[in-house]
Amino acid sequence: MTDPAAPEPAPSPPPGCPAHAGAIRLSGLEYQQSPSELYRSMRREQGAVAPILLDGDIPAWLVLGYAEVSYVTSHDDLFARDSRRWNQWENIPADWPLMPFVGYQPSVLFAEGAEHQRRAGVITEALESVDQFELAHWSTRIADQLIDGFAGSGQAELMSAYAHALPMRAAVQMCGMPARGSDTDDLVRDLQISLDAAEGDDPVAAYVRVQERIQRLVKDKRGTPGPDVTSRMLRHPAGLTDEEIVQDLISIIAAAQQPTANWICNTLRLLLTDDRFALNVSGGRLSVGQALNEVLWLDTPTQNFIGRWAVRDTQLGGRQIRAGDCVVLGLAAANTDPQIWPEGHIGAENSSHLSFSNGEHRCPYPAPLLADVIARTAIETLLERLPDVVLAVEPEQLTWRPSIWMRGLTSLPVQFTPVVQ
Repeated sequence: MTDPAAPEPAPSPPPGCPAHAGAIRLSGLEYQQSPSELYRSMRREQGAVAPILLDGDIPAWLVLGYAEVSYVTSHDDLFARDSRRWNQWENIPADWPLMPFVGYQPSVLFAEGAEHQRRAGVITEALESVDQFELAHWSTRIADQLIDGFAGSGQAELMSAYAHALPMRAAVQMCGMPARGSDTDDLVRDLQISLDAAEGDDPVAAYVRVQERIQRLVKDKRGTPGPDVTSRMLRHPAGLTDEEIVQDLISIIAAAQQPTANWICNTLRLLLTDDRFALNVSGGRLSVGQALNEVLWLDTPTQNFIGRWAVRDTQLGGRQIRAGDCVVLGLAAANTDPQIWPEGHIGAENSSHLSFSNGEHRCPYPAPLLADVIARTAIETLLERLPDVVLAVEPEQLTWRPSIWMRGLTSLPVQFTPVVQ
């Protein structure tokens, strides 16, 4: 089975070849400041599916085209989620930096077929019971507490002091943990390391600590349930085990924290640097929704997602994909595919982006709606409390984390008129 309208297959390396011919290493300064330019170059030179090298020169495929990403994510029979299919495991060391992404866990992320439907159904029903107005209230209260911590100084670094802390506190409160405290702060730090490790970090050890903390949460809620996501998952008639719930809670909290934090900060950067929004920010809030959606198209928090694994030999975008090959979803590249934006204009007014992926393994409903509540509340509360907030540096001085997976600023320094409490 092949993808629709696939061109003739490009030459592929011989069996046993340790790396793709012409493969591109996903590293370097291009990812720090202008990944979109790199994606355009890769698409021009390699087509919609490009051979790449991951950490340690492990070969994989990066899917750059909108149609191709949509095809992969809607054909689980060809491109499945169980990473145990990977044909490179013999070359992967135990401390490989991407192990938190690809190491098989009995979680909803790697489940397939009826098992995935069972697990995703439990998550969906637990999240559907979250009152969005109550979540907005929690988020506003958390935002106010965070802003109180720096409002009197007239300056702040919003990435660390605001954007990272707010969605995490909202997510853990939603799951039944205290929104504040050293336990929560440790969880925030370890989740960030496991998802987007900086030089010198140990993402594998951080992920182990995350597991241990969520295990304690599930044990506590098994004994003392409450009106929270964890308790609803525990009493769901599907009868998930504690370990299954631990793994799925990690998926929920991780998705709510790092991507939402970057979504908040990337949107604030757009609002504070783009003249199209400058006149509207202080006078109204209509532009906030537009900015949030535009960021999902142009600076989506999750740039690339690893991944899918080919169930059998097939073709995709003119490439010969072998059984067990790893396929990385280029969500950011797909969102800016010139095939869907032939005039080069990204229409922020529509929401058909792939930032929450697509198909059965997309971000489960209503998680994107809950993330939007948190992000929108965070931005609107900040702008209401600090209406004259401006960047404390020139826009070109802002730098991005050199990550191929997440799109987020290293810092967002701002200044404003101090507010006396």
